[in-house]
Amino acid sequence: MTLVLAMILDALFGEPRWLWTRLPHPAVLMGRLIGWCDTTFNTGDQKRLKGVATIGALCAGSAVLGWVLQLVPGAVLDVIVLAILLAQKSLVDHVQAVGDALRLSLGDGRRSVAMIVGRDTGAMDEPAVARSAIESAAENLSDGVIAPIFWFAVAGLPGLLIYKITNTADSMIGYRTEKHAAFGWAAARLDDLLNIVPARLTALMIWAVTTRPDPLAIIREAPLHRSPNAGWPEAAMAHSLDIALSGPRSYEGQLRDYPFVNGDGERKLDPDDIDRAVAVLWKTWGLALVLAFIIALGDALV
Repeated sequence: MTLVLAMILDALFGEPRWLWTRLPHPAVLMGRLIGWCDTTFNTGDQKRLKGVATIGALCAGSAVLGWVLQLVPGAVLDVIVLAILLAQKSLVDHVQAVGDALRLSLGDGRRSVAMIVGRDTGAMDEPAVARSAIESAAENLSDGVIAPIFWFAVAGLPGLLIYKITNTADSMIGYRTEKHAAFGWAAARLDDLLNIVPARLTALMIWAVTTRPDPLAIIREAPLHRSPNAGWPEAAMAHSLDIALSGPRSYEGQLRDYPFVNGDGERKLDPDDIDRAVAVLWKTWGLALVLAFIIALGDALV
């Protein structure tokens, strides 16, 4: 029942400000460690080799830490660690905040969505703000909720911590920029590998809890996305809500002409569409909770 309790704890309390304004969040500590590695080792020659060694060492250290934590008697610590590293309520709160802000004004919506996406937001119109929030909802449902649950179910705390350190590293150094193309290569590739199953599982779960659009359409269009994994939950979300996602966007002043996913879907998105996406987040979480309970019940009966 560890997984079930952790999911409920996260859904109820999320990331309480009173705690994380006094203590550094584990994700923050991971980020600081990765930043130190980037500053220390991302220099000179053989950057790809150094990046491979760095992510290997980070994963090995995470596995050992997870194994040590699992030695603590009882399941209380496991529940707490897993609940802290899940992001369901945090994701819902951030996405819903964009919809609430967009109802106040376009400027409020832009400022709110800028907190959860890395693209340029200054010139976004209302549909672009809403689309960005919904894309973030779909992608982070996989990265921040389903993938951690999956890797904890597969390999306990070692699997969870390996996934989280890799995913954090990918978000910090896994970019094809001059600085990180070589050093962050291993982190990006390992993150792709670890998300192959969770991303597709997320798409399947979104499909299962919504109107069940044509699954072949999701399979066809997921590869249109620039990411080998994020395209799956985004395609499922797009077809389930009958909206167009992805498409052109600007990064650092440069327009990227990405194709739309479900390009025939509605493009004039608004805060109500964000509300519908938030509902899908909770429905998918609910399905994950039911599956976790069934697995726990099965283990108890064996």
